[in-house]
Amino acid sequence: RCQRWVENCRRADLEDKTPDQLNKHYRLCAKHFETSMICRSSPYRTVLRDNAVPTIFDLTSHLNKPHSRYRKRIKELSEDEIRTLKQQKIDEAFERPQATQECNESNAQNTVSEEGGQGQEEEAVPLTLEERENKDYLKSLFEILILMGKQNIPLDGHTVDELPEGIFASDNFQALLEYRINGGDEVLRKRFEMTAVNVEYCSKTQQKQMLEICENCVREETLREVRDSHFFSIVTDEVVDIAGEEHLPVLVRFVDDSHNLREEFVGFLPYEADPEMLAVKFHATITEKWGLNMEYCRGQAYIVSSGFASKMKVVATRLLEKYPQAVYTLCSSCALNVWLAKSVPVVGVSVALGTMEEVCRLFNQSPQLLVELDNTISALFQDNEEKGNELKQICRSQWTGRHDTFEVLVDLMQALVLCLDAVSSDSTVRWSNFIAGRAFVLSSALTDFDFIVTVVIMKNLLSFTRAFGRNLQGQTSDVFFAAGSLTAVLHSLNEVMEHIEVYHEFWFEEATNLATKLDVQIKLPGKFRRAQQGNFDPDITSENYYKEILSVPTLEHIIQELKDIFSEQHLKALKCLSLVPSVMGQLKFNTSEEHHADMFKNDLPNPDTLSAELHCWRIKWKHRGKDIELPATIYEALHLPDIKFFPNVYALLKVLCILPLMKVEHEKYGIGRKRLKAYLKNTLTEHRSSNLALLNINFDIKHDLDLMVDTYIKLYP
Repeated sequence: RCQRWVENCRRADLEDKTPDQLNKHYRLCAKHFETSMICRSSPYRTVLRDNAVPTIFDLTSHLNKPHSRYRKRIKELSEDEIRTLKQQKIDEAFERPQATQECNESNAQNTVSEEGGQGQEEEAVPLTLEERENKDYLKSLFEILILMGKQNIPLDGHTVDELPEGIFASDNFQALLEYRINGGDEVLRKRFEMTAVNVEYCSKTQQKQMLEICENCVREETLREVRDSHFFSIVTDEVVDIAGEEHLPVLVRFVDDSHNLREEFVGFLPYEADPEMLAVKFHATITEKWGLNMEYCRGQAYIVSSGFASKMKVVATRLLEKYPQAVYTLCSSCALNVWLAKSVPVVGVSVALGTMEEVCRLFNQSPQLLVELDNTISALFQDNEEKGNELKQICRSQWTGRHDTFEVLVDLMQALVLCLDAVSSDSTVRWSNFIAGRAFVLSSALTDFDFIVTVVIMKNLLSFTRAFGRNLQGQTSDVFFAAGSLTAVLHSLNEVMEHIEVYHEFWFEEATNLATKLDVQIKLPGKFRRAQQGNFDPDITSENYYKEILSVPTLEHIIQELKDIFSEQHLKALKCLSLVPSVMGQLKFNTSEEHHADMFKNDLPNPDTLSAELHCWRIKWKHRGKDIELPATIYEALHLPDIKFFPNVYALLKVLCILPLMKVEHEKYGIGRKRLKAYLKNTLTEHRSSNLALLNINFDIKHDLDLMVDTYIKLYP
């Protein structure tokens, strides 16, 4: 398309440009296209049809127009002006102002300018031989760093402790440089032919500077798409250790130009112990460093363990104060019951979750251990083979992330303890010292009465939210109807709170029965007795102790958390899911989305016509043909051929889609989280790098080496 324009316009000055350069740096005016080639249904901008080509070119009209001599002509730029423009381009790419601006028109293949005219790309500034060689040298360094990031190769090689005294060994970066020189890279060879063999080719400081530029360039590719989409949501995952420092992984959700909901990893944020300071830095990083406008943020979700949950809630509260539409929600990748358990501010619950993760990890690491566990389950469930086979299947999955994880653990408890005891006491050489040692430690943890009581009480408390949470991770219609059932869930929990003595008595009895089956002594925790130091009150029973220290505070927390993450604003948004035709059909097309859509009024292109448009949308699906199925998800609705004829509905669906609670329909668009987990699993803590991690996780994102080199030269002349 771009090449056709150049040929028909007879622009000799552009003939040497590639179609890719034309597409990236130039704009074509709408008057060169037939009217039928232009789709004007978009509420945001004029777009071309896929098969559009420029055909209208009047090359003679200016001869008969006297005023044509006054036509606007392209200005020939001086060398100084070209240098200035190039400098501005680099500045804009990496030094975004605090007040984030609206994104520019992005793709010439899909976008045309209404006002006409043709932009002039600045020509490359002539370089001296020394400058050219320096740029080629830097490009080689960047290529090696990008390769190391994509292939997850750590920068450091052998440590000093691994080498005999007097022996020098290069790190991985320098080793790759030498390999490239030996492979025939004349630029690098010329640069280093006079350098001593034991001198670093590229210092650690320079490597760090270049890695930061690589990270910024790769991140910017994703953030550019986010800005084009306008609306987005922020999600963080569990705090991780990066080379000895705690970091928060940050992901962003948005709907791309192809109407696909995507969840992409955009970087790590250093974790701060002070929640207020963390909130300030979190906001500053997103707005100032990454250049996102939080006015367009429509959701925020944080998946963190109990030690960090209260601090991240402060972050959520501070952001809500500044941006009321950044709704605080649950994340679709985490089961509600697991999320609630992780957020409980009771130490015993946090310890129990950690123990469960350790048990699950140990068995998943050893197929032989799983076989041993299978045999133990078969022996215990001889009278109920169906239940036994179900538990065997569960053991081969990540069962700690299930909605019924505590129920599964209670069912498995006896089998786990017997299996671990058998492994730790085996006198043969069948098991390694590591596995036998871990089995002994975990068996002791599982047979601690404090752990048993905690697990049983959590199982019973979270049974009231299990079905509700499962529906939230179901189909769109399940999510819609689940939102309406929240009142009933809260009513049940409040009723339990009113009669907590009765409920706790039953729960504690169940815990004592399980402890008896495992031959565990029923007693108060040792840490509690030691803390009393002779002032022990004999009237304190185990039952009363666990009621006050565990049942009551956990139940209060669950009720409050449900109210916080399902605020009135969040519930209003979920009620708008009746826009999805399958939900509309289940409601017999008797819906009233306009009452709930008020919160998104400023996000709509034509809010005044919303009511009429929603009426047309309902009529369209109510009187559809018999062979037409109702779209069941937001994804299907967004991909309807005529969705752009309903601009308000389209805008509402896009905003609803990015709520962290809504699941990513297609696995390939939520790959960022899986790649993050894979990177953390496959990389030793001391070898992790926040810069290299971004390159590894986003290995398929394009990168501009020339831009990286130009930026480096500018920042570090």
